[in-house]
Amino acid sequence: MDFRSLTLLLLIATSSSAFSPSYKNGSTIHHLLHRDPSPKQIIRQHERLERNLSRDCLTLLHATKNKILIVYGTSTGSTETVADMIAAEFGSDAEGPIEIDGIHGSLAKKFADFDAIIVGTPTWNTGADTERSGTGWDEIYYDEMQDLNISGKKVAVFGLGDQISYSENYADASGELHDVFKDLGCEMMGYTSYEGYEHESSKAVRGDKFCGLLCDMVNEDDLSEGRVKNWVSQLKAEGILEVASESNTAGLDTETVTTVTLPTTNTSSNHDAAQDIAEVTAVPSAIISSSHDAAEAIAELKRENARLREMLEENSLMLDGV
Repeated sequence: MDFRSLTLLLLIATSSSAFSPSYKNGSTIHHLLHRDPSPKQIIRQHERLERNLSRDCLTLLHATKNKILIVYGTSTGSTETVADMIAAEFGSDAEGPIEIDGIHGSLAKKFADFDAIIVGTPTWNTGADTERSGTGWDEIYYDEMQDLNISGKKVAVFGLGDQISYSENYADASGELHDVFKDLGCEMMGYTSYEGYEHESSKAVRGDKFCGLLCDMVNEDDLSEGRVKNWVSQLKAEGILEVASESNTAGLDTETVTTVTLPTTNTSSNHDAAQDIAEVTAVPSAIISSSHDAAEAIAELKRENARLREMLEENSLMLDGV
């Protein structure tokens, strides 16, 4: 089942009692249409629906997203080997690893489905100012990637190099990979100490640390597994698996999913109540923009709510006697 289908199924399963016109028995709609609630009761009910919908949508979208995507570029296969080690440490929390060449042209859609990304590269064009990886990363750094809207996404970098033969340019390409994502506004994590390495200089150094995990599969391949384990533990401690909590919905901007204007009569006794309950449902705009498929799921919910509005309009005497 794809993301959109699962999201819609869960939305309808959890929210249909409040929003589906087809649900008539024991539901909120049933009580609204077949009882004579007071204005305060109606207002409280709609406030609860608003809170629940915002909370449930955010929770469901997080539940249907994978947490980490692992992407790498490679020339000889060594970077893929390390990527496999990282994936094994994260287990079911990660998807991949996948080679960057395989998602050229679809980065925006792929990245949107994940809360965090781990990216890796070797170094081949030593001494070059830019495009130092010798992989598919070089083709998109200053082209497709510049159009990505991934500000705030968690990103960690790993890289490979030869610290003996290329001691003055050890894993240089990792620094460029880091900088491209950082310049896009990503939350960079996973910096590591360069103590114990034998290089002379590296463009992957940021401050007093490497910009991520660096492995030397030529001279220290026996250390790579331990370095990977320690790094993954570090990333988990830094919160790479954490997502926004439900309580964060309170601070998000909202946009109306659908406005249900409840019919009123001309009597003054129910005029204020109708005004208070006019805006029934709102969903955080951050949810709608989180991915293309999520937007489609919310669009389906809009259509369901439109059917609800028609149903309420047909029952124009609902507030009589309030």
